[in-house]
Amino acid sequence: MILRRINIRMSGLGGQGAVTAAHVMAMAASKDGKFAISNPFFGAEKRMAPAESYCRIGLRKIYDRGELVFPDVIQVFHPQVITMGKSYTMPFYSGIKEGGLVIINTDMPLLSDEDVKRLKDLNVSVFNIPGTNIALEIAGTELATNMTMIGSVAGITKCVSMNGLDLALQERFGKKFVASGGTATLDEAIKKKFAKKEMLLKKNLDTVARSYEIAAEWAEKNHVELMVGEATAA
Repeated sequence: MILRRINIRMSGLGGQGAVTAAHVMAMAASKDGKFAISNPFFGAEKRMAPAESYCRIGLRKIYDRGELVFPDVIQVFHPQVITMGKSYTMPFYSGIKEGGLVIINTDMPLLSDEDVKRLKDLNVSVFNIPGTNIALEIAGTELATNMTMIGSVAGITKCVSMNGLDLALQERFGKKFVASGGTATLDEAIKKKFAKKEMLLKKNLDTVARSYEIAAEWAEKNHVELMVGEATAA
């Protein structure tokens, strides 16, 4: 399926960097010459509280913002979004469009038989990726889990390029970036994990690249196509 615009809803918990992930994706899209808007949605800014962010990427100017009720893609950053209902929408895939995509950070199946059936009826593809494990293996910290989620959605949808992500990460972490509240605190926590910004950038990009590769391979193997582009005439 080729879309002129793709709407991504990122559901996670406070401290996982879902807000940062949406912003990096939007920045990367801009670097690629596309239009994009990202925005957060959360209640109490504290660790492990429900948090959502939204990213809209397209080939035309985007004027709407705010909560994404009908996303093309839903990303689940933490299993508790599903297992403990830590989500602003119930079930977590509420509103997913037919032919959409769900990406879950998990190393084991989490969906109930009912969820599997309902998503199958909507022709929604489900991709499980052990994002936290990949972050620990490559970056040495679970704080890089959001990098695996960025790489996975980019690898499947190709809505942003690796070059665009590289430039976006350099701008986000390599320069003085003004963030607010919990997002600023998380940025500083990540930076303190690495002695030099160059190492932080490399580890983040390596984590993105690895998850991009895994996701792209899965999409090709399972014939999943959900991309941003102009539809060609038959």
